[in-house]
Amino acid sequence: RELMDAWNKGKDMSTADVEVVIAPPAVYCEYTRCIMRLDFQVMVQNVWIGKGGAVTGEVSADMICDWGYGWVMIGHSERRMLDVVKESDETIAEKAKFCLGKGLSVMFCIGETLEERESGQCDTVNQRQLKALQAVISHSDWRRVVIAYEPVWAIGTGVSCPPAKAQETHKSLREYLRRSEGEAVAECTRIVYGGSVSPENCYALASCPDIDGFLVGGASLKPTFLNIINAHKVKCLKPLSDGRKVRVFPDEPALSAAIVEEVVATAKAAIAAKGSFSLAVPAGSVVKS
Repeated sequence: RELMDAWNKGKDMSTADVEVVIAPPAVYCEYTRCIMRLDFQVMVQNVWIGKGGAVTGEVSADMICDWGYGWVMIGHSERRMLDVVKESDETIAEKAKFCLGKGLSVMFCIGETLEERESGQCDTVNQRQLKALQAVISHSDWRRVVIAYEPVWAIGTGVSCPPAKAQETHKSLREYLRRSEGEAVAECTRIVYGGSVSPENCYALASCPDIDGFLVGGASLKPTFLNIINAHKVKCLKPLSDGRKVRVFPDEPALSAAIVEEVVATAKAAIAAKGSFSLAVPAGSVVKS
């Protein structure tokens, strides 16, 4: 209750360019919705593979729809990795197919283990997990799928994937979607990052062009979760008359620091490669020090 009270004091985000979905354990979903701010949605953490029936203890997609929850999380690394669960790629994909058929939106989790990353199998594992989904859903289903890339070795460990590495993997995932599903799906499908996201690293991660948001674990259980949500402002783009878009520099210290850090890194790389760096500021821009 204290956490909800802290969240509820934050600025209204109903008109902001961000979607916030909270995934409590199933038994707490309705209580959470009753005391939580209206601009946050509820997501169920797991779901039964198909139609409900004599499957005592399971939560079916029909039940989720009956309660009016619009989201379900599928394929979280713990569902894939825990010895007593070990859900296969095919089981996870079938869950997603059934939920999409019921009109639910799906947070589809993928990701590699440390051993798989160190052996150069990161892209292979992620694409294998996505191929299972691609085999059972239609092209139009992608509009209600969010891919959550969560490197297993970075979940709950406090060791976050460096922004450059995360961006590299997200870019690879988008390029894979572009090759296999086409330009429209690649550009419209949100690919979010999950793996020890915190208020300290969220702005650097959010500034990566192919990271569209976060799947936040332990850091979501603190009032500072609102700071992580605010990282979406890094993505704010302003259209120019010639069709180009430029990033708006928000008047917030944490965001400003993240943007400055990004510009400095870009400048250093350009100077190292070409010996010079130019920064263009569009006419009419207001720059604050």
